[in-house]
Amino acid sequence: MQSRYFVINDRPQGMPERGLFELHTIELPSLKDGEVRVRNTWLSVDPYMRGRMNGIKTYVEPFELNAPLEGGAIGEVIESRNSRFPEGSKVLHNAGWRDVAQLTGEALDPLPKLEVPEQAYLGVLGMPGMTAWTGLNLIAEMREGDNVLVSAASGAVGSLVVQLAKAKGGTVVGIAGSQEKLDWLESHGIKAISYRDKNAEQLSADLKQACPEGFDVYFENVGDICLEAALTNLRLGARIAICGLIARYNDETPGHGPSNLDMVLIQRAHIQGFIVLDHWSQYPRFLEEVGPQVANGEIDYEETIEDGLERMPDAFLKLFEGSNRGKMLVRL
Repeated sequence: MQSRYFVINDRPQGMPERGLFELHTIELPSLKDGEVRVRNTWLSVDPYMRGRMNGIKTYVEPFELNAPLEGGAIGEVIESRNSRFPEGSKVLHNAGWRDVAQLTGEALDPLPKLEVPEQAYLGVLGMPGMTAWTGLNLIAEMREGDNVLVSAASGAVGSLVVQLAKAKGGTVVGIAGSQEKLDWLESHGIKAISYRDKNAEQLSADLKQACPEGFDVYFENVGDICLEAALTNLRLGARIAICGLIARYNDETPGHGPSNLDMVLIQRAHIQGFIVLDHWSQYPRFLEEVGPQVANGEIDYEETIEDGLERMPDAFLKLFEGSNRGKMLVRL
């Protein structure tokens, strides 16, 4: 059996170009004891993958040039020499960016059995959802009635953060770009603020109008003017959870820090960056709490779906154009 997979042929400078990605084909070897062969059905597309292309180790190993790329995936076992995963098993694993994966049982997790679409375990009930829950509850320690600000508030992570925060009361404000995204936030009772064509001072003024009392919690996904505007609008003792800084992922030179960092001192704010993998032992707790809400329709979530393995690089590049709503996925 053959497997088709994507590689990168060079380290990107700035925004990656489409020609960086090459689709290769390989003949898979015979299965060894303990191995399974998985036909992927859904592939995850995530901003953190950009950092792995730089060739520098951060909290995860970088991608190797001309080697299969990796990412979250869901698939079905089509051949097995592992008693834990017989043929027909639905599984989660990290061998994405390809159509067929050959893996040991240790690299697989059985798909949970909640009554939700299977791709939800790559989005609202997967790593992005767990990131939202972790940042809001374990890092920022949101309390009932806190005022909460979220950047990239209609994305895969932010869209769950705003809904979880809304359920705990207080004022929830979401920063987004397109009118479509702003409308989605408003339809869920979230005060929506656009960052488009604004500087930090203008965005700060809009945030002040939306929530004059200021914010107890800021969930950061973007950085740049969003962070600077948020710092101006902190309440005393505010907590900032830094999940991502997507505005800088394609920068070719080091960026400047916010000019108003003194607000952290003045407001005695606490800032903590976090990596969700460090908290993965809490995933069963997250699934127990949020899973039924998703299954019952209490949590709304958006998906942007591209069809076909060939569309994987295009789906990835769209993340940095802001054209996706909710979780970006590729369906095979």
